[in-house]
This record gives sequence, structure tokens and C-alpha cells, in this order.
Amino acid sequence: MAEERRKHCLACSGKLPEEAMMVLEGMPASAQDIPDAEQVKGDRGMKLSLYQCPQCGLVQFDCPPVAYYRDVIRSGGFTTTMVELRRRQYSHFIKTCGLEGKKVIEAGCGRGEFLSVLTEFPVQAFGIEHRADLAAIAAEEGLTVWQMFTETEDTLLASPDGRAVPPYDAFLSFNFLEHQPNPSRMLRCIHKNLAEDGVGLVTVPSLEYILQYNGYYELIRDHLAYYSFDTLRRLLENNGFQVLEEEMVNRDTLSVIVKKVPLRNPEGTQVKEREGAPIRKTDVSGLLSSRNTIGKEIEGLLENLEETGKTLAVWGASHQGFTLAATTALGSRACYIMDSAPFKQGRFAPASHLPIVAPDFFCEKPVDAILIVAPGYTEEIAAIIRKKYSSPEHPVVIWTLRSNHLEEITEA
Repeated sequence: MAEERRKHCLACSGKLPEEAMMVLEGMPASAQDIPDAEQVKGDRGMKLSLYQCPQCGLVQFDCPPVAYYRDVIRSGGFTTTMVELRRRQYSHFIKTCGLEGKKVIEAGCGRGEFLSVLTEFPVQAFGIEHRADLAAIAAEEGLTVWQMFTETEDTLLASPDGRAVPPYDAFLSFNFLEHQPNPSRMLRCIHKNLAEDGVGLVTVPSLEYILQYNGYYELIRDHLAYYSFDTLRRLLENNGFQVLEEEMVNRDTLSVIVKKVPLRNPEGTQVKEREGAPIRKTDVSGLLSSRNTIGKEIEGLLENLEETGKTLAVWGASHQGFTLAATTALGSRACYIMDSAPFKQGRFAPASHLPIVAPDFFCEKPVDAILIVAPGYTEEIAAIIRKKYSSPEHPVVIWTLRSNHLEEITEA
């Protein structure tokens, strides 16, 4: 039986248009339910239809959420790039908002990757995580984390042992809102658990980035919503938060600092959109053309390698890598996907079924070229390839995806 499609905006409940702005066939049905050798037999790609709400402007898929949308699963949380970004954000957030000694809660903390960095700062750090095993791992690491989710507006975000109770002075939410089928409910729950002068730091993937670089491969079923600064601001304002600062971080992520204000609609009724310029229609023609361009470039790269008896692997079992493998020749002609996350290794990319291996598998089955598909970590991974896997006897050509084109990375 086909899954029921959503006909109304997940942010403002406005009616979605009849016609989709973009349809993608054969897409991965999930970025985290990565099939193993048995499950891969029944794994199939799916059609994803992208819409824009005519009332609030939010770009979104109309499909139901993935089953694990309440869970936070991060594979790049401990990378040097991400740790340094969080340190910079925390330092500015704490200093700007006067949070020294205050209570800060991360809503959706996974196994505590970013919360552990927060403990370096003079605040009281707490976290909630829906998935029991991840919450347990965080607690075993000495973090004050418990299993919980912002299930309803009235959910009390208090730890079972009483060590953490509302109100909190600040909250953190890192790339979590885009997964939510009801982001307003999550934000209203957080709003109720904050002190009256409470503040927050929120990040989501950037629609502006996807459109600027025509990165159709950034689209994945897990991410139901694709926020711009405008639509993110509108969602936050409708749910009791004023945006104080906006920043683009790591090239592809919107980051905002907010403060709690009285709810515009305490009863939860839909807020009439503010007057002003009409909602601007998002142009996705570049995404459609980039799919063709990238597909042709990957086809050309593989043909050139194969003509000389050479092989290619992909580095990055990310949602970007999964989408590319499912929609280009990579899925059938690359050797494997390398990824440093142990829980992905030994499994298969959704839809394309390209095997996922540990980076050191290269030593067992070397390839001649590696295509890096891990936005934000490209240079870090390229340095690892040069140091560990490329040699004068067996030089590895490194490629990456720069916006909507392939580019060879040469050592500076």
C-alpha cells in the first residue's frame, strides 16, 4: 500500500499546490536505515515530490517522515571541522547571551557529540535524545542526558533523576528541525520549558546553499523541509521566538540565535502571514539541469577511467553520496563507498546498493581515483587520502563535487 501523501504545509498548515515543483525518481527511501546483506534484497528506491507552500513559502516534500525522525544520528560529529565550528558557536553564544553558569539543554543530542564540546564551557549542559541506546551512550560518557522527545507542547523536559528540571536558560538544536513533520510542536514544547528571557541556537541545512550551487544531491527523504532564512524566521516567529542573529556556517548551514517572546497564537491556531511582499516562488530549474550535468560528468569520468583499466570509489556514505549513487552511474560502476562511521560499514547504500566499507578497505582493494562526497569535510578527507592511501607507486587521483561540477583536487 502506498504511503499517504501530505496535502498541507508542515509549518503553517496551508494547502500545498496540486502540482509539484520537482519530482525525483528512484531516490533513497532513507539516509539512516542502511540495508545490510539480508535487507538489501527488499530495498527499493522511491519517488520524491517537492512542493512550495504558497502561504509561508516553505519548500518541502509531501511524503511521511522516516520512522526515526525523532532520533539524532550523526556520523560526522567528532570530526575536527565540526568540533571547531561548535566551539566557535558556543563561545559566541555564551558570551553574547550572558550564559555563564546557566542551564543549557540540547534538544536532540544523539550520543552527545556536540554536548561533550559544550562541557568545555562554563555552563550547565543537559541533553535529551529519543533513541534509548544513544542516550545511554551519552550518559555512560558522563553527560547529563536522558531519553526523551519534545512529543507534545506540554512535555516537561525534566530528567528522571531530578538533576535537570525546567526552566532552562538556553536551548540548542542542530540540524533537527528539517526532519520534523510538526516543527511547531517541537518549538512550542521548547518555548514552554525555557525561562522568560531564554535564548536558543538553531541550525538547519540551507535551501539558499542548495539553490546557489544547484545541489540536487542535497535532497533526501529524511529532510522533509528545506528552510531559507526567511522561512526559518517565519516559523520561529510564529512559535514564540525572535531572531537576533543570522549566519551561514560551514557553507551549507543556516545558524540563528533566538530569544523567547510571547506566543503570537497561544491556542495554536494558524497565524495569518504578515503583510508585505508576496511569497517569492522558488526556482528549481537549476536543480533539474544540474542532475543532467552531474550525471553526464560522472559518466564521462567513469568512461575515461575504464578505458585505461582504472577504478573509482566514493568517499562519503552521506545522504549526498546516497542520492548521487542512486541517480547516476556511480551506483552500478563505482567499486564501493568509503566511510569512517562503523555503523555504516558492511552495509549497502539505499536504492543503489553500492557496498559501504571502512577507509582501510582501500588497502585490500585499491582504486585509482576517489570521489569525495562529504560537503564541509572535503579538504580534511583529501589530506587523509594523500597521507594514508596515495603513494608515488600508486598515486590516487582525488575528485570532489563542487556545486554542480566535478573537480579534481590537486595538492597545494
